[in-house]
Amino acid sequence: MKERIYGKNVVKEAIQAKRNITKLYVLPQQLDFIELAKKNYIEYDILNQAQMDAMIKKSHQGVVADVESYVYATLESILAQAHSKYPLIVMLDSLEDPHNLGAILRTCDAAGVDGIIIPKNRSVHLNATVAKVSTGAIEYVKVCEVTNLVQTVQKLKKQGYWIVGAEATPKSTLYTEVTYDMPICLIIGSEGKGISRLVLENCDFLVQIPMFGHVNSLNASVSTSILVYEIIKYRQK
Repeated sequence: MKERIYGKNVVKEAIQAKRNITKLYVLPQQLDFIELAKKNYIEYDILNQAQMDAMIKKSHQGVVADVESYVYATLESILAQAHSKYPLIVMLDSLEDPHNLGAILRTCDAAGVDGIIIPKNRSVHLNATVAKVSTGAIEYVKVCEVTNLVQTVQKLKKQGYWIVGAEATPKSTLYTEVTYDMPICLIIGSEGKGISRLVLENCDFLVQIPMFGHVNSLNASVSTSILVYEIIKYRQK
């Protein structure tokens, strides 16, 4: 299976990450990408604007590439690469919006998160839209698909991880009042329903971000960014 990705940053990161690119399509003025194609022995076609627009209806920036489908990591490989004293993994419970996943990938790459876990069913997957929004971070953050989130949570607990769920409940603690000096799996719920009941019941801590306006929830990617960097800030004290 192949994916068609587009945009300068996305394609450049794919080339630099040595992703298997079967073909590159560029506008004549994209001389840098023509040189990259030659340097990396990538087959390429030079198209005119009309041809490129017909290929990709969205903002392609004059660069499109056919790549092999994204390969998911195993949970074991994510656990094995966690070199820090207190690893951090993000689990996404049935996230549906590819823009959210792309933004979360970008945050996790910037923050040095060890990996992301998503369910195989009822969830957004890695695709061209996610790649575009991630601005290339999709090439560097390990993403693992699992069949059962609850079983995965239990496995992480056996590996010494503490499970922190981002969910506003009467039992939730303010996100700034939790100690984060421990291996953590941070769980972010879906855009509409939040964290599913069985996953919620297996969390060690529940944290919430205070709301002072009229809207009672934040975008999933925004919540992830706030919580991930709160964990980093705490650990740097």
